[in-house]
Amino acid sequence: MVTEQAVLDALRGVKDPEQQQDIVSLGLIRDLTIADSQVNFTLAFTTQSPASKATMHSMASRAVGRVPGVSKVQVKMGGSPSARPAQPAAHAHAPGPERSADFIPEVKHTVAVSSGKGGVGKSTVSVNLAVALRQSGAAVGIIDSDVYGPDIPLMLGSRGRPGMFENRIIPVEVHGLKMMSIGLLVNEREPLVWRGPMIHSFIQQMLKDVMWGALDYLVFDMPPGTGDAQLSLSQVIPLSGVVMVTTPQEVALLDVRKAIGMFQKLNVPILGIVENMSYFLAPDTGHRYAIFGEGGGQRLVTEYGVPLLAQVPLDPETRLAGDEGTPITLRRPDSPQAGIFRELAAAVRRRVDELAVLRPLPKIG
Repeated sequence: MVTEQAVLDALRGVKDPEQQQDIVSLGLIRDLTIADSQVNFTLAFTTQSPASKATMHSMASRAVGRVPGVSKVQVKMGGSPSARPAQPAAHAHAPGPERSADFIPEVKHTVAVSSGKGGVGKSTVSVNLAVALRQSGAAVGIIDSDVYGPDIPLMLGSRGRPGMFENRIIPVEVHGLKMMSIGLLVNEREPLVWRGPMIHSFIQQMLKDVMWGALDYLVFDMPPGTGDAQLSLSQVIPLSGVVMVTTPQEVALLDVRKAIGMFQKLNVPILGIVENMSYFLAPDTGHRYAIFGEGGGQRLVTEYGVPLLAQVPLDPETRLAGDEGTPITLRRPDSPQAGIFRELAAAVRRRVDELAVLRPLPKIG
């Protein structure tokens, strides 16, 4: 039988890397319950850095998992009542707090890549857009803001850990990009159970606690939907704009419309629409098949008066390139697919410049 004492003894072996005290003595363990062989508890963090939080979450889960008789461990991440509360996410209809450029003073432009639903290839668009911007000569960083499904390290082929200097995080450099993701800090099979305030804190710390340096573009791969990550990012920095990714079918458009509505209420400029998986070009016959329907991206363009930035075909090699960690813009730079992503990057650059003239943003740097 698993006992509370055995679990706490195991957790005493986990130390806060910043304070060098065990997490039980620090009072970080809350809501500990044991049901048969399943152990559940919350790590009530205070002011720890995101790297430390992720490290302790992973170590605590493994430590309890090694206790004899334990079959399953669920570790939630929360905040301590004694800690200074994170800025709550405002309701989409309410004006958010004043956005600060001080988090990333050397970053010129911030571009979010978002979608209303999962499975539309948003991360594929994000990494290839970032690489294509880099190939154009720009200095580029990318933040994997999807805390529930951090795929960017896999798609960029990075298994490295970020470094630390003067209590700030040094982003991993891969394919000429600066990159940060919670996926670099936790086991790839370990789920993150985060509430809204934790996501808000993570977004802030990925900005102010990471040494991004001078960048022309910082690309954010957002989680699907209209949740805490989108609200938090829109509230804490002046976004240059958002690229909306959809597939042609109506069920995808339904959710993208909701996401566009949210960003409009938050006064975030819509850079345009990317219609991903737009069609499939048969390699043997050259015949074009509209597997997911057609015209969806154009309908959004007509409804919202924004540009259609790109129509990206469904391509098996693009999927393989992402799985193997070398985006198609690098794996086959002369391919038609890579050319489409370079055209997308050029369209994003033009659109950012146009909007900066029409609607000046707070000065960064």
